[in-house]
Amino acid sequence: MRIGKQDQAFTAIATSDAHSITVRGHDLCDDLIGRMDMTSYFWLLVTGERPSREQVAITNACLVAIAEHGLVPSVQAARMTLAAAPEAWQGAMSAGLLGMGTVVAGSSEVAGHYLVEVAEAAERSGDLDTAVQGSLEGLKAAKKKVPGLGHPQHNTGDPRANRLLAIADELGMSGRHIAALRALGEHAPEVMGRPLPINVSGAIPALMLDAGWPAEAIKAVPLLARTAGLAAHLLEESQRSIGFIMSHKADEAIAYDGKLSGKEG
Repeated sequence: MRIGKQDQAFTAIATSDAHSITVRGHDLCDDLIGRMDMTSYFWLLVTGERPSREQVAITNACLVAIAEHGLVPSVQAARMTLAAAPEAWQGAMSAGLLGMGTVVAGSSEVAGHYLVEVAEAAERSGDLDTAVQGSLEGLKAAKKKVPGLGHPQHNTGDPRANRLLAIADELGMSGRHIAALRALGEHAPEVMGRPLPINVSGAIPALMLDAGWPAEAIKAVPLLARTAGLAAHLLEESQRSIGFIMSHKADEAIAYDGKLSGKEG
């Protein structure tokens, strides 16, 4: 059974023969192993191009910024999975990554597409502030959140976002997406009527987009970063397990309000 188009039977990422392995046009053993760091290789793999020094620095900063942020839901899911199945690191890692959606960690993808939309609207209108104001008013009318802004804990300003934006400025990599993010951060509190600082999930896509990273691959950045953080939590979980403690605390904290069987005393 044929499903979808069948005329694109090609890949430009890797190939191999009996004597060599080629990745993005480079010999894996002669050109890449021992000669390229993982961040640069990540960029090469995804984009097909060797990154510049500035692109590597931006990507490194973004990966470090989002790799670890404590016992967030995705980390709890991973640790509890490993507690229940100590032999299944791959299952526990998957549990953590599967929890990276539009609210936690994966929100960078939503913010990235929104920044592209705002930046393109600004180009069409010729005025960034007008485009931002119109976009914010549209979100307010639809009762939607502003992607890339606001944080439940860092409500006076996300220090990770502030540092990332400063790095982009230092490297001369601040472009139209960072400008759009900053304009949103400037106008949103007034339009929305509450404090809305730029958060790390807004800063990461702004930096990566201005560095030349494809918008369609934004989610790969927090996914790769959180994999490193999850590895740390899973090793600790295997040595000092808290998975069942978290599960027990949930039992204590969450009250049952369903129907009773009639046997409860």
